[in-house]
Amino acid sequence: VAGENFDQSPLRRTFKSKVLAHYPQNIEWNPFDQDAVNMLCMPKGLSFRTQADNRDPQLHSFIITREDGSRTYGFVLTFYEEVTSKQICTAMQTLYQMHNAEQCSSVCASSSCSMDSLASSIDEGDATSLAKLQRYNSYDISRDTLYVSKCICLITPLPFMQACKKFLIQLYKAVTSQQPPPLPLESYIHNILYEVPLPPPGRSLKFYGVYEPIICQRPGPNELPLSDYPLREVFELLGLENLVQVFTCVLLEMQILLYSQ
Repeated sequence: VAGENFDQSPLRRTFKSKVLAHYPQNIEWNPFDQDAVNMLCMPKGLSFRTQADNRDPQLHSFIITREDGSRTYGFVLTFYEEVTSKQICTAMQTLYQMHNAEQCSSVCASSSCSMDSLASSIDEGDATSLAKLQRYNSYDISRDTLYVSKCICLITPLPFMQACKKFLIQLYKAVTSQQPPPLPLESYIHNILYEVPLPPPGRSLKFYGVYEPIICQRPGPNELPLSDYPLREVFELLGLENLVQVFTCVLLEMQILLYSQ
């Protein structure tokens, strides 16, 4: 388990994640930092869900800034896949049995009752709240389907967010689709790693993803730097007044700290 979150139900806890595979194994000018990428791909750790939870894929990005000021951009698509290991499903049910037993003990203690007189001593309010709690905090291996979070990430020298987003979504569809794509998945990964070059400054590049072509454009030498992030999300997250205030602070060269989860 990652962090001190044992008070939460097992499906609300986070667990330690790890990098399963990365390609290529190493690049001289940009060595792979496994710990940093792992932490940035899953900042809250590994999580589990059931069929009753929301499992929509989510995209986020990150930046690794090195000592010399050089930057590497990461784009991550997180999704949930079904847990096929009977051992993991059994372990999850055991965690729930332990958790519910602890919750039951705490409710009994708050009601000042002994275990021998559990049924008669808990008042109606406590019994109702305990029943709701157990229904919410339940996992039945014979009834529920367990899912675990997984992510695919592209690390690039330039922030081509829209192109990376489209490629990751197409790759995810290929992974989860019942109808496999025309070529093996390794072919598409090899193509984007070794056969798709960076577009020259001031030029556009069209390459093929898994299902549809993808276009990315690089600004020229006399243009503003590449900024492929959607401004609409900034307005939605910060609001108009806050964004104007942040922009004013930038113009006044003030120090700015944005804090969030």
